[in-house]
Amino acid sequence: MKLVFCGTPAFAVPTLHAVLDAGHEIALVVSQPDRPVGRAAVLTPPPVKLAAMEKKIRVVQPEKIKNNLALRAELEAIAPDAILIVAYGRIVPAWMLALAPLGNINLHGSLLPKYRGAAPIQWAIARGETVTGVTTMRIDEGLDTGDMLLQREISIPPDATAADLFPILAEIGAGVMVETLAGLTSGTIQPQAQDHAASSLAPMLTREDARVDFAWPAATIYNRWRGFQPWPGASTSIDGKKLTLHEIRPGPPADPKDAPGTLVTIDTHCYVSCGDQSTLELIEVQLEGRKRMAIREFLRGAGLHDGARLG
Repeated sequence: MKLVFCGTPAFAVPTLHAVLDAGHEIALVVSQPDRPVGRAAVLTPPPVKLAAMEKKIRVVQPEKIKNNLALRAELEAIAPDAILIVAYGRIVPAWMLALAPLGNINLHGSLLPKYRGAAPIQWAIARGETVTGVTTMRIDEGLDTGDMLLQREISIPPDATAADLFPILAEIGAGVMVETLAGLTSGTIQPQAQDHAASSLAPMLTREDARVDFAWPAATIYNRWRGFQPWPGASTSIDGKKLTLHEIRPGPPADPKDAPGTLVTIDTHCYVSCGDQSTLELIEVQLEGRKRMAIREFLRGAGLHDGARLG
C-alpha cells in the first residue's frame, strides 16, 4: 500500500518500522513540531521524526491541521490507500477522514471500548486492571468511537508500571497494525462496531493526578503510582512542602488507631497508614528542593518520627 503515517512519540516508532519492513510505502510522515525539552529547553525533534529521517522519508510538522490547505493539497496529491495514526496527538479533521479509500487506521493502547482518550495505558493500570491490550480501529469524528479492526490482549503484571508497559504494547501494536493492513487487503477483516454502553474514558493526565489522598486504600494509591510513571508520578506534602513518592509498595495491615497519613516505622521499614486499615511502604522519596533518597536517609535528615503525618 501507499500510506501516510501520522505519529509523534516513541510509542509510534515500532509501527513505522514494522510497516516499512512489511513492504509498504510510507510516502509522508506527519508529526508534531519540535518541542523544548529539559531545564535548558533544548528544541528537540519527536522520535517519529528522527525515525523517518533515518529512513529518508519526508516529514512535515504542522502546528495545526484542521484548516491547513497546504497539508491537504499534499495528501490529496499523494492519494494514499490509508492514513495510519499512532499517538499523533491531534484531532483528525473531516477532510482527512474522507481522503483515503481504506480510511484513517488508528492504533489505540487499550481494549476498546474501554479507556478511550489520551492516556489509555496509564489509566488502565491506575484503575487496577489486570489485562489490557491494543486495538486497531477506523477513526471517525468521535473520540475513539470508530469501528474496531483487530485486538490483542495481554496480562498486566501486578507490579508493572506504565513505563514498563509502553514499549511492550508498542511492539505488539506494530505487529497488529501490519496484520490489519494485510487483512484489509485480503478482505478477511470485517470492521466491528463498538459497544458504546461499555465505554470508559482515559483523559489526559494532569499534575493534579499525582496528588495522593491517604484516605484511599493502599491498593488504590499503589495502582495510581504505577499508572502515572514516569509522569505525573505520585506526591503528597509534609510540613507544607511537596514530597514526591518515587518508590512505594503495599505494606501490612495498619493499626486501627493510626489515622490515614500517619508514619509508622517497623524495624528498618517505614509505612504510611491508608484507608481501609492498609499501609504503603515508602522506599524512596524526594522532598521539594532536595535530592532523591532512601526513606531511612530522609527520615534521619528530616528529623521525623513515628506519628508524623503526611498530606
